[in-house]
Amino acid sequence: MDFLYFDGKFLGIAWSFWKVLGWTGNAIFFSRFIIQWLATERHRKVVVPLAFWYCSLLGSLCLLIYFIHQRDSVGIGAYIFTWIPYSRNLHFAMKERQAGVTTPSKTET
Repeated sequence: MDFLYFDGKFLGIAWSFWKVLGWTGNAIFFSRFIIQWLATERHRKVVVPLAFWYCSLLGSLCLLIYFIHQRDSVGIGAYIFTWIPYSRNLHFAMKERQAGVTTPSKTET
């Protein structure tokens, strides 16, 4: 078990609130891959479920906050504008839902 916890660090990482936020953002952002894959397999065609856009938005915002705190210009540059298309797609999905339009992407929330 020394390989998991060594020198006061779990997995070699000095954990803090900010590390937890960054890793949580990574996990949420990565989960959209699984969501997309499962939805596509279920429908046997390419489907973008609503949960994909929520995970994209939440994960990218967590990562952006983390990179701002770290003052990491590469990370900030990667995530500074990603919330715009994610929010816009969620807006369109909500409008469709209010209008009663049924699409395969709504079945996977």
